[in-house]
Amino acid sequence: MIPVAEAAQLAGVRSGEVSMALVRLPIDRDGLHCIPLYEEQQVVVVGKEHYLSLAEEVTLAELAEEQLVLPHVSGWTPTAEQLEWPAMTEKDAIEVAASGGGIVIVPASVARLYHRKDVVARPVTDLEPTKVGLAWRMDDEDPRVQTFIGIVRGRTARSSRS
Repeated sequence: MIPVAEAAQLAGVRSGEVSMALVRLPIDRDGLHCIPLYEEQQVVVVGKEHYLSLAEEVTLAELAEEQLVLPHVSGWTPTAEQLEWPAMTEKDAIEVAASGGGIVIVPASVARLYHRKDVVARPVTDLEPTKVGLAWRMDDEDPRVQTFIGIVRGRTARSSRS
């Protein structure tokens, strides 16, 4: 499952509307170059009153009896019977978690982006980190794009392109 925002970013790159985009891997690389940049810890977001807010970190086993308000990209689901949640954005899901209605698992940067005073984020130790990359069209020979890619790859003015 590719989040809607990420699908829109990829569509923007493919159409030429944008030159490049930061994306969560894996992606369909057809017609695209992609450089992996970094990995990011996944966290569970819970309301401040939730008992898990007292933990330093959690495991999936500790989340097994919770209501997961947004499907996780890995397909993991708690063992507890789940309610049928309407489709929602990550921001909406964090609002639901803040109300005490359930939990949401997102990359740490997403938790920081939508941080609220009434939620906490705790690392999920047994989930693989997400990977973030830079994607651009294979046929984009714009010198500015090529210069930027060179910088991302660590080339300097004194480096050769090879």
